[in-house]
Formats: sequence, C-alpha cells, structure tokens
Amino acid sequence: QLQLVESGGGLVQPGGSLRLSCAASGFTLDYYAIGWFRQAPGKEREGVSCIGSSGGRTNYADSVKGRFTISRDNAKNTVYLQMNSLKPEATAVYYCAAVCGLGPAGTRSSSAYDYWGQGTQVTVSS
Repeated sequence: QLQLVESGGGLVQPGGSLRLSCAASGFTLDYYAIGWFRQAPGKEREGVSCIGSSGGRTNYADSVKGRFTISRDNAKNTVYLQMNSLKPEATAVYYCAAVCGLGPAGTRSSSAYDYWGQGTQVTVSS
C-alpha cells in the first residue's frame, strides 16, 4: 500500500526554521515526482515546491524562493522541505504528494498528483 507520512511541523517564531519530512512506504520515492503544498484556513491549496523524479529539477513558488529548499534522501526514501526565515503567512497545513511518470521536471499543480499525505501543521507566530 502506497503511503506518505509528513512530519516536522510545529510552532516557530518569525525568522525561524523548520524541516519537514515526507517519508514513503510501499514504493520507491526516487521514481516519483514529489510536491509540497500548503493550505491555510479559508485559502486555496498552494504549490510550494516540487522535485522531479530520479534527481530531477526543483521548482519553487516565488513566495518561498531563496528561503525553502526541497531535497531527497533516497536511502531513507524521504523527501525534505527545509524552511528558513519563516514568516507568519507561512502558517498552514503542509502536505506532500507523489506522482509517477512526470519525468525530471515535476510540477506544482496539485491536480497532477495521485498520492497524498495527511498533512502537518506549521504555525509561525511570536
């Protein structure tokens, strides 16, 4: 059974950092494009970052470019989202998602993804 589990969320002060993890079970994550998405209350889901399959390209929303970094650890079958210089507007539930067959490009379009985790809450507040 294919499963994605996010972890690493929590409460952090503005300017702080968090690293989110997306651990896969039941499939080899390296063959899949992975996206990170977030949804704040009352807002639409936003594609934050993505990484293509097999060491593919990364892509970031303008709102997080230069502060967030997506990466893979194939040995751990896990994808990470390192979030630095966090702002209060980053407060949301963060989800990872996976899709096979997109190749190295990846996409931040949520409709492309087949498998989703349950989400982890990130709160940025003083």
